[in-house]
Amino acid sequence: MKNTTRHLLALLLMTVLTTTGLSAPAMAQPADGDIRARIEAVPGMRVLGEQSAAPGQVVLDLGYRQPTDHRHADQGSFEQRLTLVHKSTRRPMVLYSSGYDLGPSPNRLTEPTELLDANQITTEQRYFGTSRPEDPDWSKLTIWQAASDHHRLVTALKKIYRGAWISTGGSKGGMTAVYHRRFYPQDVAGTVAYSAPNNTDDRDDTAYDARLEQVGTSECRAAIKSAQREALTRRAAMTERYARWAEGEKETFQTIGSADRAFELAVLRLPMMFWMHQPTGGCASVPAATATDDALYTWVARVTQLPVYTDQNLEAFTPYFYQLGTQLGYAQFAAPHLDGLLRYRGVQEMRTYVPRDIPMRFQPSAMADIDRWVRRHGSSLMFVNGENDIAVAEPFRPGNGTSDSYFLNVPDANHHISIAGLRPNEADQATAVLRRWAGGPGTAVR
Repeated sequence: MKNTTRHLLALLLMTVLTTTGLSAPAMAQPADGDIRARIEAVPGMRVLGEQSAAPGQVVLDLGYRQPTDHRHADQGSFEQRLTLVHKSTRRPMVLYSSGYDLGPSPNRLTEPTELLDANQITTEQRYFGTSRPEDPDWSKLTIWQAASDHHRLVTALKKIYRGAWISTGGSKGGMTAVYHRRFYPQDVAGTVAYSAPNNTDDRDDTAYDARLEQVGTSECRAAIKSAQREALTRRAAMTERYARWAEGEKETFQTIGSADRAFELAVLRLPMMFWMHQPTGGCASVPAATATDDALYTWVARVTQLPVYTDQNLEAFTPYFYQLGTQLGYAQFAAPHLDGLLRYRGVQEMRTYVPRDIPMRFQPSAMADIDRWVRRHGSSLMFVNGENDIAVAEPFRPGNGTSDSYFLNVPDANHHISIAGLRPNEADQATAVLRRWAGGPGTAVR
C-alpha cells in the first residue's frame, strides 16, 4: 500500500571517467544491430539492466551522468535514471517524463509512442527517486536545470536516434515537457502535454475557486461541501482513526505537524482531489450527512489519499512540493462553507509539506516567463485537458504568437485523459498533427 500511495501523486553512482565525471573520450560505435552496445558507448551512459520485452523491442534500464549545476559542470554530478524502449533507430523517439521518479512501470508506452509506433525514453526527474546528488543542493532543483538535463540527454541520443523526436507527459510531466521546450525549443519536433497546469500568478487562485463552483451538478457540489463539513464537525472521531492508522503503520506527522493538522489540510484539498480522480458517476459515492463515522472516514481517506501526508510518504515527494513552493506555484482553496471549523491558518502553504531545514523562496517570475513564451513564441504544442479537471483551471493557452499549436478538451473527463477520449473528429485531427510532426503525412489544423 505504501508504494502504491507514493506513486499516486496526480513518487549507484558510476565511476567517473574524467575529473568532471561528466564526459569521456569519444568511442568507436559498435555495429548498428547491437543497440545495447551503442547505448553503452554514449559518453556518461551506462546500462544498469535489461528487462524482458515484447517481440521486436529491447528494454534497457539506464543511468546517465548529469551535472548538478549545468552552469558549473565541474562542481559535482548525479546519475539520472532512464528507461529505454527500443524498436528501431529508424523510428521516431518519444521523450517521456512523469515529472517525478520512474514509477512502478517505466517501460509502459505512452499514447504518442503507440500512435507513432515509436521508441521511447522515460526519464526520472532530477532530485526524484535515486536521481539526486548524495548531498543535494536544493537551489539546483529548478525548471531550467531540469530542462538542461533533458537537452543534454537528447543531444547525446540524437547521434543514435536521428528521426523526429516528440516530447510528452501528463500533469507535472506535461509541465516538464513545456518547460523543456521553453529553454530548448528545437530539441523536439512537437510536444503533447496532457492535463498540464499553468499557475501563472500564484497570488491569484480565483480561477480554481470559480472552477469548483462550475464543475459537475449543483447537487454533487453541495454533497461534497456537506461531506467536508461533516468530516470537520466529527474531527475528533476522524483524527482518532487517522492517528491510530499511522501508529499501526509506524508513520509520523513531524513535517506537517500532527494528524489533526494533516486531516484539515486533506479536507481542504478534497474537492480538487475528487474532481481530478473520481470516475463518471462518482457523485453517487459521496456519503450523506447521516453516514456513519466509519463510512465517512473511509470515503475521505480514499478520495484525499490520507496516507500521503505522513513523513514517510512525503519524503518521496519533497522535490515536488519544493518545486511548487519555489517556482511552480499551487492553488490554495477558499472554503467559506467551512467557517468556524478550521484551526490552522496558512496550512495550505507549500512550506507545510517541506522539512524546515530545506530553505525555500518563491520566484514569481518563473511561470510568467513560461506562459509568455507559450503565447508569444511557442510552436508545435498540443495541450489536451479534461473538461472537469480542477488542476487545469488555469491552463496553457496558445496566443497570437503561437504557431502550429492546439488546445483540446476531453468532454466530461477528469485528470486522466487521452487523445482517444476527444470527440472523434478532434481525435483524428490531433493524431494527424502528431504524425505530421513525427515526419509523416498529416493535416495542419488549428
